Amino acid sequence: MTTPAPGIPTYAPGELAALAARHGLKVSGARPSLPAYIGQLWGRRHFIAAFATAKLTAQYSQAKLGQIWQIMTPLLNAAVYYFIFGVLLNTRHGVEDFVPFLVTGVFIWTFTSSSITAGTRAISGNIGLVRALHFPRASLPVALALQQLQQLLFSLGALTLILLAFGQYPRPSWLLAVPALALQALFNTGVSMAVARLTAKTPDIAQLMPFLLRTWMYASGVMWSLEQLLAGDRVPHAVMVALEYNPAALYINLMRFALIDSYGAGQLPPHAWAAAAEWALLCGVAGFVYFWKAEETYGRG
Repeated sequence: MTTPAPGIPTYAPGELAALAARHGLKVSGARPSLPAYIGQLWGRRHFIAAFATAKLTAQYSQAKLGQIWQIMTPLLNAAVYYFIFGVLLNTRHGVEDFVPFLVTGVFIWTFTSSSITAGTRAISGNIGLVRALHFPRASLPVALALQQLQQLLFSLGALTLILLAFGQYPRPSWLLAVPALALQALFNTGVSMAVARLTAKTPDIAQLMPFLLRTWMYASGVMWSLEQLLAGDRVPHAVMVALEYNPAALYINLMRFALIDSYGAGQLPPHAWAAAAEWALLCGVAGFVYFWKAEETYGRG
């Protein structure tokens, strides 16, 4: 047993805690309260924006075409899906304006899938930064979600040209794309934060994520019309409701409603806007709180 040096007082554990509290000392890396954490995150808003922009700029820095790949990637995906599903499987049958329908679905789905995929690397991909500096760790998944939003905004230029080429001209309903994308961005950020915490603790989830996202994509009507798929009594009512109110399908269909003339309100499920807002608020708030509860564990172990 070690004997204390002469002249150095000894304290019981309870006395040490009281002494630290009396002098305003706190546990290193302790989780702040939720309001304090929100304040810290707001204080890092400039870092979040700069980090997102830097990541976006560096993403294709080694490619000869550079940032053009931000637009080319979803366009090439749309071309492949058109050939496989629209031509070979003939899912375009009965769908008016199939090319705008398909391209809108691909672009909006890519926004969600890329945000969630980026969330799986939010902590593990920046572990040096996490261990070296003290800052609210939620800055990382939020910045990566913002990066995907910035990339989508670049891609919307290409989407607009495709819509114009196929006879979809600007009209007042195009303004509805703004709240639809805002709700989707909030939803994506919340899910990204939840996934960031899960993969920080269990990295194997990142390997499973592509399979989950692919299954989700097929259930979201990206390449075909859910309305036609669910017509008749072939699908149980509970499954039909689950597919219609699947959040990815809601955001895709709200964007189609905003941008495509032939996609009317009758093709949306009842209360689609309310359901989209509920998904965004639920996942945004729950994902943030879930991530915050493990704040002191990131980068340890």
